[in-house]
Amino acid sequence: MNFTRLWLDLQGFWSSLDKHPHVYASLTLLLLLMVALLLGRAAGYLVRHGVGLLGRKPSMRWVNDLADNRVFHRLTQITPSLLVQFGLNVVPGLSDRAQNFLGNVALAFTLLFLVLAINAVLDTLLVIYARTPHARTRSIKGYVQLAKMVLFVLAAIIIVATLINRSPLLLLSGLGAMSAVIVLVYKDTLLSFVASVQLTNNDMLRVGDWIEMPQLGADGDVVDITLHTVKVQNFDKTIVSIPTWRLMSDSFKNWRGMQASGGRRIKRSLFIDAGGVGFLADDEAQQLNQVRLLSDYMGRKHTELKHWNDAQGNVPALSANRRRMTNIGTFRAYALEYLKSHPDIAPHMTCMVRQMQATAQGVPLEIYCFTRTTEWDDYERIQADIFDYLLAVLPEFGLSLYQQPSGNDWRSAGLAPTA
Repeated sequence: MNFTRLWLDLQGFWSSLDKHPHVYASLTLLLLLMVALLLGRAAGYLVRHGVGLLGRKPSMRWVNDLADNRVFHRLTQITPSLLVQFGLNVVPGLSDRAQNFLGNVALAFTLLFLVLAINAVLDTLLVIYARTPHARTRSIKGYVQLAKMVLFVLAAIIIVATLINRSPLLLLSGLGAMSAVIVLVYKDTLLSFVASVQLTNNDMLRVGDWIEMPQLGADGDVVDITLHTVKVQNFDKTIVSIPTWRLMSDSFKNWRGMQASGGRRIKRSLFIDAGGVGFLADDEAQQLNQVRLLSDYMGRKHTELKHWNDAQGNVPALSANRRRMTNIGTFRAYALEYLKSHPDIAPHMTCMVRQMQATAQGVPLEIYCFTRTTEWDDYERIQADIFDYLLAVLPEFGLSLYQQPSGNDWRSAGLAPTA
């Protein structure tokens, strides 16, 4: 191939275009655009390989985070628009009006990709922050989302002002007149931002906290905290999205204190049938004295009652004149000693068995203690084991649990209704 001849033909072709300035300008502009796109691809290739080399170092892990969030990709996309913006001066025959318009369009693309790069940097900050210990206690996602919102609003104003060749201050002054409408439109956003700041500064909510908010159907773990919503995964695996500002206007229960304490409370009552409550006979007291957990209590109580009764003098031997041990009181003492000796009950936390006010369903004996674990399945197992045992040992004290009579009870008593 004769390259000299080809070069002369190209020179002749370009020289002939002097007679057609519009065609000359269009072809030159097209050539500039093609060169800009090729250089943009080359810049992207060089940046990708440079980032790949830097990302191999453990200390440069943040470079991989930037690459994964396409920060470098967005920056290389600025290259074509910058080349077009500064290369318009070499395009012959281009009018000032066309050059100004094309320059504004190129600048708008430059600003757009720059804003997208900044947005990717903010996403990278979230990824890097998520690996720090502070991410468990303080979420910055709401602040990042607010920064993105402000960034895109300002970018939209500047890009529109660039395209129409007007000052951004002119558009901002127009927005100032619409401030009332803006406040109305972004009311929830403003409320959520203030609530997010208060929740974070007061350490009221963290990702991973178990919260209860019955009025909104939330009972589970917080999985995400954003500017507008807090996502809670209930224990049935459903997701409830709560507006952030509702967490400040309404009340909610946070179980973090229980989880941090290392113990979970058991607070449940045994309803004792009042008909079985009575004094212990001497043979019953001797039999219960053989129970290991009751031996100290029985000896101490026997001495206390004997001293009290001897102090009363020569009175008739009536129960109303003497103090005697009751089966329900002895069972209460036994249940307390049983809880204190239980390996799964926390010894450094409150532990008691108290008698509540009698009701139509019997005499409630409330078990109040804390387990050594906060795991739900272990907690339920320990609680069930305790009450299984206490229910089974009740008859040894002459007591029984109250329950409503069933149809079988009526039939066995011969009181079943006839058809």
